[in-house]
Amino acid sequence: MTMRDEGRDAAGRLGPGRLVLVVGPSGAGKDSLINGARAALPPDGGVVFARRIVTRTADPDLEDHDSIDEAGFAALLAEGGFALSWRAHGLAYGLPVLIDAAIVEGRTVVANVSRATIAEARAKYADLRVVHVTASPERLRERLMARGRESAADVEKRIARAAEIAVEGPDVVTIDNSGRLDDARAAFLAVISG
Repeated sequence: MTMRDEGRDAAGRLGPGRLVLVVGPSGAGKDSLINGARAALPPDGGVVFARRIVTRTADPDLEDHDSIDEAGFAALLAEGGFALSWRAHGLAYGLPVLIDAAIVEGRTVVANVSRATIAEARAKYADLRVVHVTASPERLRERLMARGRESAADVEKRIARAAEIAVEGPDVVTIDNSGRLDDARAAFLAVISG
């Protein structure tokens, strides 16, 4: 019996572990919540924090990820090396297929992904939680401008785009990270543990 057969429910979705997808606009604080949860939970516990593979050079000031070029990404994709993959802002992103083994083992996997992956993940995983991290337009603007990576016009486009996209469903938990980071972290840890 292969992983394709074991660890699947009647609908063919992977389990018994849980996949926690973290989505939301840039500047909402997704990485802060993920890093806070990683620091708060035991490293040998039942929670795995997925490391993304991105067609972008690693930069310590940006997200910690594994870098790959376009040809390498295409090869991995063709080989079935990604559990989920997507394109955004001119880059390709993927979660390594190793997360599926962790799900089959009954572990919880936490992953920062694009909202575009939610439908595919719902079809693939039996136990899914979507954590939609939000913040007020003022907080998003403040955080994005502080990064200094985009023009004011680009920041405004990001804020407008964030307001246009709804994340809905019975598996969605929304965490407003406009206020105290400790409050948002506590809510996030509750979703992971729940």
